[in-house]
Amino acid sequence: MTEFSSPLVIEDLPATLRRPILLAAFAGWNDAAESATSAARFLCQCWSARRIGQILPEEFFHFGLTRPEVRIRGGSQTREIRWPAIEFFLTQEPSLPRDVIVLLGVEPHLKWQTFCGHILEVARRAQVCLVITLGALLADVSHTRPVRVSGVSTDPEIATRLQTTPTRYEGPTGILGVLNDACRRAGLPAVSLWANVPHYVSEVSNPHAILALARRVLEFLEWRTDLGELEGAAAEFDGQLARILSLKPEVARYIEELERRDAKAEAAEEEPISDAPGAAQLIREVEQFLREQRGETGQS
Repeated sequence: MTEFSSPLVIEDLPATLRRPILLAAFAGWNDAAESATSAARFLCQCWSARRIGQILPEEFFHFGLTRPEVRIRGGSQTREIRWPAIEFFLTQEPSLPRDVIVLLGVEPHLKWQTFCGHILEVARRAQVCLVITLGALLADVSHTRPVRVSGVSTDPEIATRLQTTPTRYEGPTGILGVLNDACRRAGLPAVSLWANVPHYVSEVSNPHAILALARRVLEFLEWRTDLGELEGAAAEFDGQLARILSLKPEVARYIEELERRDAKAEAAEEEPISDAPGAAQLIREVEQFLREQRGETGQS
């Protein structure tokens, strides 16, 4: 059924699904180093998910802030406009114990409560049993330590199964916080998983964080797949950073300090980004080095 009078467009939602969960990730403020959206895309690829609907962007975006893009189609000279996308994908992979709807999009600027209402409408129609939101935040952590996944849940048992580290964060929130609150008020179980990303490598893709989020979801679903591609990317990422440490002893000392602090604060609230002398310059040097290395190897 397709609705043209509403921003919510349902294209192909089966009448009956197997205890579905809704998995959501948004680019923007909630998505440090694009870790959450990359994890969601990876899972979509693993499960050969197909698009079943979308939320049209007109009511929810300030296009002066998030501009549509002009693209040339194929080998022709036809130019087309690509708008910010908010899309629903469905997998009914037989080996999964339940069906999964994946929501991938860009954090909107406007009407967040109305926007979340459309997401809950999809959850209602599909009889979703659980919502899992994926996010990533910048933290004072070292890339040499295991990725900490913090989170909150309306269901303590689900939080335990997903192995989240509780957070006592209070302050500004993004669309994920609003969506989780909307789920709570609607009586729909929800859990939010956040990967802690080292702030000094915030502008390049972080395969460790992507892997950590994907693994949490896969373990919850008790589904195994080949993670070799992500593991290989993580090993290469570590190799690039190891090269930095060998060339820049001041960066190595900074990261050693983060390791000590991270070890002490592992079970505590994340600390704010460090204001240690020279930290900003070190961050710029690390990010520039990684961009140059990825350019040399032809990686994006």
